[in-house]
Amino acid sequence: MNRSFKATAVAVTFCAVAGAGIAGYGEAAAQAQSPLASAATGRHGHGGVVSGTRKIRVGGHSVNVSCSGRSAGRKPVVVLMAGGGDGLDTMADLQKSLSEKVRVCSYDRLGEGASDQPNGTQTIDDTGRILTGVLDRIAGDRPVVLAGHSLGGYIAARYAPDHRDRVKGLVLMDATIPALTAGVTKAIPASATGMAAELRDQTIAVNEGQNPERFLIADAGVRSAGNIPVRIIKHESQYSEVPDYGPALERMWADGQREWRALSRRSSLSTAAGSGHYIHVDRPDIAIEAIQRVTALATAHR
Repeated sequence: MNRSFKATAVAVTFCAVAGAGIAGYGEAAAQAQSPLASAATGRHGHGGVVSGTRKIRVGGHSVNVSCSGRSAGRKPVVVLMAGGGDGLDTMADLQKSLSEKVRVCSYDRLGEGASDQPNGTQTIDDTGRILTGVLDRIAGDRPVVLAGHSLGGYIAARYAPDHRDRVKGLVLMDATIPALTAGVTKAIPASATGMAAELRDQTIAVNEGQNPERFLIADAGVRSAGNIPVRIIKHESQYSEVPDYGPALERMWADGQREWRALSRRSSLSTAAGSGHYIHVDRPDIAIEAIQRVTALATAHR
């Protein structure tokens, strides 16, 4: 598999691959710089005390978190969630820009960045429990806006319906679609060969847990997260490396992004012009505007 195709395959499979040395793995991280680290003491139930980059204990695991900016008035805490195969460094530039006006945090999920490895295969409930523990420490009783890229967006969208008391807004940046396994197997038939066959097989393997987080990405319908503001942003172009199946894959991805609109009656979908999968890297202006807008709407409706 050549370098350019590997990068495409990583993007298609929400940036997660079985093993670290694949081209594209962490490429966005190289374009970002970590926020300045500083030690602070965090305590369950009191948000805003974690500052800089540090390790916290959650569910018996060491989890790497980074927080910057200050809580202001009634504004929610913005929590950035990186894609699969990426650490919080990929969100560093975005976090720095947003923290000028609001408190912003990010974290490495188990198996990513500087956090511990998971004990075994993880489901959405497992990764959700870690997210709850992280939010307890970095946000306390304050509401949050979750802004996730790729797999991070998928997890945020699955988490929000069961945590309506806490999640008051969502921004999904080219989030992994609700039924990727079914979509890819339909778009690329079993009779496919070459790069397309490799892409199909890799996507299925990643979904079955062959990824750094050992996370099972299950196909499922979209549940409502209440009447919260939701902004869904999709890439403009991604699948040119597999021309025979590129149009079908683009339709699959666009259809999946539209499915996420069922999260809320206050959802909207747009395309980030000139962007590939890493929207917050290719078009940070669009990502920043969307997060600031959702945060303002979530503040106004508290």
